[in-house]
Amino acid sequence: MKFDELIGSPALRKAVADLGWELPTPIQAQAIPPVREGKDLVGVAQTGTGKTGAFLLPTLEKNEGREGLRTLVLCPTRELAQQVAADARELAEAAGTWVVEVVGGMPMKPQTRDLRAHPDLVVATPGRLIDHLRRGNVNLGEVDTLILDEADRMLDMGFRPQIEEILAALPRKRQTLLFSATMPNGVHALALRILNEPVWVKVTPERVAAETVEQVVYFVRPEKKVDLLLELLERPGMDQVLVFTRTKIGADTLETRLSRAGVDVTVMHGDRNMKQRMKALDAFAEGHVRVLVATDVAQRGLDVEGISHVINYDVPQDPEDYVHRIGRTGRAGASGDAITFMTAGELALVKAIEYTLGYAIERVSLEGYDYPGSSAAAASRDPAGRTNRAGGRMGSRSANDLSEEELAALLGSGVVKRD
Repeated sequence: MKFDELIGSPALRKAVADLGWELPTPIQAQAIPPVREGKDLVGVAQTGTGKTGAFLLPTLEKNEGREGLRTLVLCPTRELAQQVAADARELAEAAGTWVVEVVGGMPMKPQTRDLRAHPDLVVATPGRLIDHLRRGNVNLGEVDTLILDEADRMLDMGFRPQIEEILAALPRKRQTLLFSATMPNGVHALALRILNEPVWVKVTPERVAAETVEQVVYFVRPEKKVDLLLELLERPGMDQVLVFTRTKIGADTLETRLSRAGVDVTVMHGDRNMKQRMKALDAFAEGHVRVLVATDVAQRGLDVEGISHVINYDVPQDPEDYVHRIGRTGRAGASGDAITFMTAGELALVKAIEYTLGYAIERVSLEGYDYPGSSAAAASRDPAGRTNRAGGRMGSRSANDLSEEELAALLGSGVVKRD
């Protein structure tokens, strides 16, 4: 299938060609036809699969030549909203559609001016849109297409009350499109309640990482994490590296340590204001810095081409976050690498990730960095992540004949102390 078979608008066809989009992605091929027919739709697809085009193309075509605010796109984060707005502008110029983004962390006055001038399409974060609604700066009475992007993330971030308030300001008769990387109970219930007999499109299995991403876990003692990261950054191919930490303080501390070591690095997290976050993102995307240290604010909505490596400096608490983190590399069919640092206390988190993925991740033990028992555990795995019964020359000895390190490796845990 080609875009000419999916899109009727000559202007949008030309815009797609100018952008170099040759063939529709699976989510685009399956979602665009029912959306063009005016049906509600639930799209389950991971980030990086082309879902933005899947909802923008048919929506822009439907509203081509119409005036007034007809389309509202809600996104969970400023970064994602700005990325969606940028994509929309590239396509909307051909359709004669005026796109406005309404996000927190930016001045209210320009947004107020734009909203009162009746744009055609608004991309917004829920909190800032509520601010404008309460001030009477925007009227959603003519919106006939509502798009919820990354719905699971919006609910995770506690935006349900804002979503409900926005829904109350919208016409009951409308087309609603809901896109989500996963389908937990909360999102499923929301979809059933606000959508009218929707078409369900699922193009990627839930909780599955991209096949183009090579994954590996390094054993490491907590105090050696920075040293391990610095050693890895010296290796060839570490061209554009995204490093995830669990906390904002941890991100700032790591940025300082890397900078002192001479690494070109910047940081992005929720405590940085919008100007600082955009500056950091631009510096990373344009190649002015090689390393971006970030919290999970960057796991979705960060659409930077060419990220060679994602490093989980801290193992994420939620397996779904792991999938989204490593999804920042290996995008659009390109290859990428995902490296996770695992301390002895994070073993359970890694095992939860492996359970979610449905397979084991290769372990690596690097002398000088690993903790007791980790080298034997690494030796007992082949590159495919399968347990090797004879690995480490354990053979078929009884447990009483094994060292504490060998027993720990056999049990897949940290150091085992005998009574």
